[in-house]
Amino acid sequence: MAPSYRMRLYLLTALVLTGFGVLVTRLYEFQIERQEEFSRMVPRNTTVTVREPGVRGEITDRNGILLARNQRNYELSFNLDEIQKAYMTQHREEPELRRLVVEDGQHHVKPEQDIVRIVKDWTIEPLDQLGLARSFNSSALRTHFKTHKGLVPFSYRNDVSYEEFARCAEHNLSLPGVYLSTSPLREYPYGALASHVIGYIKPWEPDDIPDTAKRRFKHYVGDAKGIDGIEKSMDHVLRGPEGTKTMLKDDKGRVVHLLDRTKPGVGARVTLTLDARIQMHVENVIRRAGRAAAVVMDVNTGEVIAMASIPDYNPNDFIPSISAANWKAYLDNQKMDPFSNRCIKPFTPGSTFKPPTAIAGALEGMARRSFSCDGYIAYGKTKIRCWIGQHGGSHGTLALSEAIQRSCNPYFMKLANTIRWEAMVTGMQMVGLGKTTGIELPDESPGILPGSRAWRLAYPSKVMTPASTAMLAIGQDMAMATPLQLCAMTACIANGGKYYQPRIVKSATAADGRKVIPDQPKLVVDLIKAGIPEEDFQLIRKGMWMSVNKPGGTGGRIRISDIEVGGKTGTAQTIDNGKKSHNSWVVAFGPYEQPKYAVCVLVQNGGSGGKVCGPLAHLILRGIFAQDEGIKLPLRRQTPVRGHADRIEEIVLSKDDPLAAAIAEGDDVVGETGDEFDNADTPPPPVAAEPVIPSPVITPEIDADGTVIPRAQPVPEP
Repeated sequence: MAPSYRMRLYLLTALVLTGFGVLVTRLYEFQIERQEEFSRMVPRNTTVTVREPGVRGEITDRNGILLARNQRNYELSFNLDEIQKAYMTQHREEPELRRLVVEDGQHHVKPEQDIVRIVKDWTIEPLDQLGLARSFNSSALRTHFKTHKGLVPFSYRNDVSYEEFARCAEHNLSLPGVYLSTSPLREYPYGALASHVIGYIKPWEPDDIPDTAKRRFKHYVGDAKGIDGIEKSMDHVLRGPEGTKTMLKDDKGRVVHLLDRTKPGVGARVTLTLDARIQMHVENVIRRAGRAAAVVMDVNTGEVIAMASIPDYNPNDFIPSISAANWKAYLDNQKMDPFSNRCIKPFTPGSTFKPPTAIAGALEGMARRSFSCDGYIAYGKTKIRCWIGQHGGSHGTLALSEAIQRSCNPYFMKLANTIRWEAMVTGMQMVGLGKTTGIELPDESPGILPGSRAWRLAYPSKVMTPASTAMLAIGQDMAMATPLQLCAMTACIANGGKYYQPRIVKSATAADGRKVIPDQPKLVVDLIKAGIPEEDFQLIRKGMWMSVNKPGGTGGRIRISDIEVGGKTGTAQTIDNGKKSHNSWVVAFGPYEQPKYAVCVLVQNGGSGGKVCGPLAHLILRGIFAQDEGIKLPLRRQTPVRGHADRIEEIVLSKDDPLAAAIAEGDDVVGETGDEFDNADTPPPPVAAEPVIPSPVITPEIDADGTVIPRAQPVPEP
């Protein structure tokens, strides 16, 4: 061959080999190195697994009246990641937003995806054609996109009506990243009724998502969680099992069909011991005061029939989130502490501690011991008077029943120091004082029982002295108790010595009929078996009957004309908003011979317990007895009350009330005033806790960038 030919062949071979090498290199680049990039460009279907929350169980009263239920709710939500990707399939560039940010102390202009513009142009515009568009908070949407992308849906509208839902279905709404779903929405049909008992729920938060769920789901909707009351304490049984669904979507993010579905389950139904009608009756009675609490219990089971605290709130305000205006109204009223359940908060108890002092004495065999009253007792520099001593008188020698009737301070102070503080603590703890009762509610206070182990640990520098033991006997100084504790103690006296653990959950039943929580009373202690002779215990009951029904008793305004009841008043010296004040109390039970109910009433900044709480307890018991006789108490939606801090010297009954007529004839109340001791050398009662302020989800306000200009509506011709 000629050299020129060989050269041409060589060059041709070299070119072929070079081209082949380039081809191999490019194939490697395309098929190996950039495989994922080009795979994303190929239209294909994908599967998406969605987590759905369980359905929350209902809450009812003891008679099946629904106190918390679920309404069908239609919601429109966005998967912002899907919307952004669908937008890019039709656009070469996405809109940018330039923000001024500070990094390392320097100001920089930083571009970012303008997800709001994408949503408004790509998603809201077609929604507007269907009449579904609404203005929104653009800042919240941007933050959501940065934080959660597509894992957590952005709730665009949770107020979709059934008509709008039907219209969407009719037009076969199938916008990428737009989800129209039905979900249960919590509702409290009686408004503020028993709000402190029932509580409320809060929408789930993205921080609640476990890491395992992030790997498992492409779209996650969590469970609402209980924030207060039964919604919180029974959250673990109220929550229903989660549901899942797996969908096949095309390359444009549209659902092709449903591959698999496990429907969400329903949580257990919780039945409370409350009677909704009695609850409303009690709430309306104590609304005559500004800040008050009342508890009604079944003395033979420990069941709480009513638990009322004012001021209160409407739990519906928090579902699904609270408006800024409503939240401001609550914050403006925070000094009244509307979110505190006063029934399980501690207050200085005053003379309502005399019956448990009598129990402690009876356990030590002192129920038949008499003590004299000279009008006062001095313990060093501390002089503690009897109320009658303030008028220059004395009670003379008293036995136990009469000492309870007349609420004699020296009797109980001498009794307490005779048995000593250790025996006082033992006896009082047996009837639930100084420790939580165990009721199924969150944040119950144990109160303060001076001399107890908890007290000694909390105040290691303090010791029990004769003066502090005397103060304990009459419920002053550092002693504190909750209305629930005092009601449970009263129930124990009423039924003859059996202390039942207070309970507000009667039972809980799963969706399949299983009893998650059985209906079973819990007897904690029987004082008769513990050592108090039955005839001695009856002296305590008799003293409470005499307090209400005999002249000279402090509880005359509790009296009911046709049903005998027993009771004990209390007026405690305390501090309210930094000023000297009183807590007014009454504990009562009835009917006396065959007791069914125990009642405790507390009023903050009140006058004497007899004049303020006596009439309230009277009205509560009359209403309950009337319902027992077949007169059904009313039940309707309850509006919240703001309360007030004004001083209340007396609750005046209607002129038509038989008790009012008896008072007018001179059968007036006598007894403690709450100012029986000179406390110059006595520390003031513990300062009350700060008001409870929850952390709700506040509805985002519409901002300028999230405003949707409504479409022009055709004007009908005249």
